[in-house]
Amino acid sequence: MSLLKALHTSLVRAVKHSTPTIRRFISAVNTHEAFLQSLPSHPGVTTLSLNRPHAKNAISLQLLKQLTDCLDAVRFDDSVRVLVLNSSTPGSFCSGADLAERRGMSKGQVSKFLADLRTALGKLESLPMPTVAAIDGPALGGGLELALACDLRVAAHSVTKIGLPETKLGIIPGAGGTQRATRILGLSKAKDIIFTGRSLTAAEAEELGLVDYVSEKGASATDRALTLAEEIAANAPLALRSAKLAISRALELSLEPGLDFERAAYEPLLQTKDREEALQAFKDKRKPVFKGE
Repeated sequence: MSLLKALHTSLVRAVKHSTPTIRRFISAVNTHEAFLQSLPSHPGVTTLSLNRPHAKNAISLQLLKQLTDCLDAVRFDDSVRVLVLNSSTPGSFCSGADLAERRGMSKGQVSKFLADLRTALGKLESLPMPTVAAIDGPALGGGLELALACDLRVAAHSVTKIGLPETKLGIIPGAGGTQRATRILGLSKAKDIIFTGRSLTAAEAEELGLVDYVSEKGASATDRALTLAEEIAANAPLALRSAKLAISRALELSLEPGLDFERAAYEPLLQTKDREEALQAFKDKRKPVFKGE
């Protein structure tokens, strides 16, 4: 059983067999539409889970607010070495904006929602630690744009709906899709998926370069993402953050300024305790124990 299914099953059993007081507590936790959870089984890895199963994690005003709160909290948590964005329930990720809620909004409310969504995705993209999106179900429109704001993307083998269908609805991707997809895929491939609005399978998305990994058949994207996160988290936290910062600036700078920026990110690491630990561990022929210092 995958970790995601195990956690979900445990929660269901806990609600069924718990006392009324515990049930009320679990129910209160379960009302959060986005929440953070550290994983003792994966040191340094934290999940940010979307939790609107009845709406396929469509982005509501409440989900967006709680997602933003989570991003603000995790930004300053040095214990988080890798953040995995996933769904709290198996077989889902994010179906995009909540169109049912959108129909009841005024023009001004829609404009604010789009501005707030842009801000949230900007915060996700600029987090100092590496981020991984675990796509265990449909990732459409704003859902895919959410994943594109992460550093890496993992899709479950069974996923069949990954795409930006906005042109079929008379609009264009409005939360960074035209910009982030182009930076990831290149001009012609981004135009192809946006002009056609078609949905891709996990295998097609991987071949195109839209996702970086596909889980084994029968395994969840969350399981594969956690394996990847564990591999990343084993490295020096300060080095990971500096590497992300330098890589993220690469597309904005010409080569020589980029090399200068890289050197500026490199130099402070030479004075860290983690660097000393790495050299000592190499000498001792053991794995280093990094502390982010």
